[in-house]
Amino acid sequence: MSTTLGNDYKERIVPELQKEFNYSTVMQVPRLEKIVINQGLGAATQDKKLIETALNELTAITGQKAVPTLSKKDISNFKLRKKMPIGAMVTLRKDKMYEFLERLVKVALPRIRDFKGINSKLDGRGNYTLGIQEQIIFPEINIDSVPKLQGMNITFVTSAPTDEEGFALLKKFGLPFKHENK
Repeated sequence: MSTTLGNDYKERIVPELQKEFNYSTVMQVPRLEKIVINQGLGAATQDKKLIETALNELTAITGQKAVPTLSKKDISNFKLRKKMPIGAMVTLRKDKMYEFLERLVKVALPRIRDFKGINSKLDGRGNYTLGIQEQIIFPEINIDSVPKLQGMNITFVTSAPTDEEGFALLKKFGLPFKHENK
């Protein structure tokens, strides 16, 4: 029951990366371990329905139940109490991860207005975080039922030890980067 991108990774991407970086075994080839989608909702301290809406939207986008993220401490200036829901997140692995990645690259990203590619800045450990301004780029979201436009962070966690290897892996998966990594 493996997805097309999962098969593509095994059949095409692993041999290409093994050749490109001269790995002695396929176990050295970096792999995509998980994709974490996170929405921070600071305004949720005033409006409780925002959390519920965000959870439903993330669940629709990913096909997996989203969970609320809770505050760690009290901050009176922000009217924030400990263990108050202030965001929503989903962690995708295996088949659901590959399905989401395929929909992101082939359907959602091309729907962004004036899209010229994504930045090619990784975190120093081979991981990449993509910021999206509006959740309506996903076809699963009905634009008419959206009370407020929300952004989200999509983090691609790889097993790559360096940014160069992580960048090569994500590029082979089809992420449309603006420039080649330096």
